[in-house]
Amino acid sequence: MAAYKVLIADDNSVDRKVLSRVVRNQGNDVIEATNGFEAVDLFKEHRPDIVLMDVMMPGLNGKEATRQIKKIADEDFIPVIFLTSLSDAQSLADCLDSGGDDFLTKPYNHIVLQAKIDSYHRMSEMHRTLLHQRDEIARVNKHMLQEQRVAKAVYDNVAHAGCLDASNIRYELSPLAVFNGDVLLAARKPGGGMHVLLGDFTGHGLPAAIGAMPMADIFYGMTAKGFGLREVLREVNQKLKSVLPVGFFCCAAAVDMAPDRQAASVWMGGVPDCYLLRKDGQMIETLSSRHLPLGVMSADKFNDQMTEFSMAMGDRLFLWSDGIIEARNDYGDMFGQERLLNVVRDSAHANHVFDDIQRAVDEFVDGTEQDDDTTLIEVIMTDMLEREESGAVTKTGNTVGPRDWSMDYCLEASTLQNFNPVPLMNHIMMEVPGLRAIGGQLYTVVAELFSNAFEHGVLGLSSSLKQSPDGFMAYYQQREARVAALSEGFVRFRMDHTGDGDSGVLTLTVSDSGEGFDYAGAYTSDANQNDYSGRGIPLLRTICDTIEYRGKGNEVVVTIPWPMEQADA
Repeated sequence: MAAYKVLIADDNSVDRKVLSRVVRNQGNDVIEATNGFEAVDLFKEHRPDIVLMDVMMPGLNGKEATRQIKKIADEDFIPVIFLTSLSDAQSLADCLDSGGDDFLTKPYNHIVLQAKIDSYHRMSEMHRTLLHQRDEIARVNKHMLQEQRVAKAVYDNVAHAGCLDASNIRYELSPLAVFNGDVLLAARKPGGGMHVLLGDFTGHGLPAAIGAMPMADIFYGMTAKGFGLREVLREVNQKLKSVLPVGFFCCAAAVDMAPDRQAASVWMGGVPDCYLLRKDGQMIETLSSRHLPLGVMSADKFNDQMTEFSMAMGDRLFLWSDGIIEARNDYGDMFGQERLLNVVRDSAHANHVFDDIQRAVDEFVDGTEQDDDTTLIEVIMTDMLEREESGAVTKTGNTVGPRDWSMDYCLEASTLQNFNPVPLMNHIMMEVPGLRAIGGQLYTVVAELFSNAFEHGVLGLSSSLKQSPDGFMAYYQQREARVAALSEGFVRFRMDHTGDGDSGVLTLTVSDSGEGFDYAGAYTSDANQNDYSGRGIPLLRTICDTIEYRGKGNEVVVTIPWPMEQADA
């Protein structure tokens, strides 16, 4: 057997010599100490495997010497076996309380002595193995946490790249693990307004968060290009359906905030009922899921139908994941939808609802361990959402991109029924680097020109309907009916661009098959900014250098030079 290093501490020289000879004869190395002080010093010097310690020694007794040795050993397990002639239980118990691991009574049995030495050496080896494994686990865990921090930074940069810090948004994300199975996205639309999406993926942690990456990338990319929320949802659903394994999906609530018409369109799939609270706090409308979660249905079966609600300035929309509803207390009871509704009803003021919900949930769970990701968001309708100015791009000398070019694009009736060309037009214009600095303004111009050509020209709708929230709703009901019945008509775009890489002029011509309108009157009147209609032409004047209507008013030509002063500001 391998030799063990054994420290023997005994002030009785005869007993010490006898025991040393026995231990050596068994093949072990021996270090002798004549008192407690010497035992501590020799332990520091030699770090023995096992200590055989006499209890009664002058100066520093065995129990005190053992305490010091155990303190020096720290995490290492060095067995201390007391040598004693004591036989009363309390004395033996005191030896163990001082840090001893066992005791050996005089006279010594050689077989028992060797068995104890072998046994405690195996325990020491096991302890060293456990310490090594613990340190290895700590090292691996530290490396894993570092990787998670890097991955979390990438995740946050992608998932939180939008406008969650906007003044009309309050939110709380409480993940169960480092990565959140809930995802919260918000992005301004180029033409004004905002898209908001709350998602709750199956499961928790990293597996649940993986799906948020492509979702966020699609959400922000398509919103920035001007796609509607329905198109965004269809693309997200198709992507999640293709990348998520069977049984994984994303319950979601998506909102299109449109302050220009004081309305919000909502799509909900698999999330709990949420609430729309009017600014006076006296009226609550319930928003309920009408669809399956994202990532469940194939593209041809996915339903992107949205429900529209009127939202006056100051109205608030509250959305939450099921972690709020299913929060449990010590008794296993869930917070529940009814309790949540009562909190909203009983709140003293609309401004306090968000805080009251947080406080009520915290008091209900009262420190109970969290078992799900929880997310709460409040979105307020405000006129600050109406327009977003694009920032200037950094000039780096001559820029690469198309300079002199033109394009014609005509949409017939069957295409106009289900296709919005504005994001495509915007994408083409953004290929000119100099135009990217005014992307928001360009989107506004194209959206306004197309809306006028299609709704007033092809569909023949009158903007005079949009004089009140109810009239606005009636306008869009008529629009939906006329689009469904559309069988003829067209809208034609023509783009002409000239430039030298540092500056240029974009000319847009939009014509339609409608009967035109009295554009001379539109030139001479300014719209009331409190009206829901008549703001299109004054808005175009603030962006375009020239606006010219031709013929009977069913063709308009606008010119936009760049760089623009507001883009350089």
